[in-house]
Amino acid sequence: MANIKKLARESVKKASLHNKKLRDCRLHFSTNHENRLETTLFITEGDSASGSITKSRDVQTQAVFSLKGKPLNCFGLSKKIVYENEEFNLLQAALNIDESLENLRYNNIVIATDADVDGMHIRLLLLTFFLQFYPDLVRTGHVYILQTPLFRVRNKKETIYCYSEDERITAIKKLGVNPEITRFKGLGEISPDEFRHFIGPSMRLDPVILKRDLSVADMLSFYMGKNTPDRQTFIIDNLRFDDDLIPLN
Repeated sequence: MANIKKLARESVKKASLHNKKLRDCRLHFSTNHENRLETTLFITEGDSASGSITKSRDVQTQAVFSLKGKPLNCFGLSKKIVYENEEFNLLQAALNIDESLENLRYNNIVIATDADVDGMHIRLLLLTFFLQFYPDLVRTGHVYILQTPLFRVRNKKETIYCYSEDERITAIKKLGVNPEITRFKGLGEISPDEFRHFIGPSMRLDPVILKRDLSVADMLSFYMGKNTPDRQTFIIDNLRFDDDLIPLN
């Protein structure tokens, strides 16, 4: 393991000069700057989404780490995989949490994925990574999920961004007859000018919270382990149907 860690660190040092994964910010949580609590790392999926966030972020306190796609499902794997997997190794290096959480470079680690099936899967795989190897990062309240609007409803006078179906219906009623309705299929479809509103002072974040009596090992085994009858029953019992949703037009 010591040799693997040494090779991994050397790899990170070499990659850092040409690494396109991380767009760093100027301030960090590990410093004593007055804005250290605002330091944030957005973890995005793909260059399209990371491009919009990078162009609209606050370069002082907001950094962006871009995934190339779906990360590895690391459930049940040893810490060795963190050093051998380039993407996890670079993410770990960006956070600077290899030796201790005391060196954490960002106060807020924000998972920013599309609000679709693939985005939810990537979110789950990232949470598995953090819970498997760095559960204290979650326990101490550093990990969040970014909410981004699903719809844009507007007329010539007003634009309303909606984060749910209920908000969309309310916006349509407010703006009156035949407003323009846009369904955002992914973060890459949101322009940098618009994205600036969603990662600014009014940013909506859902904290990832672990209950004190919850066993991380049991939870990961249930959700990320083998497809057991218990999990199949849970999925069937919690299915949600969209038959009653009002169409866009």
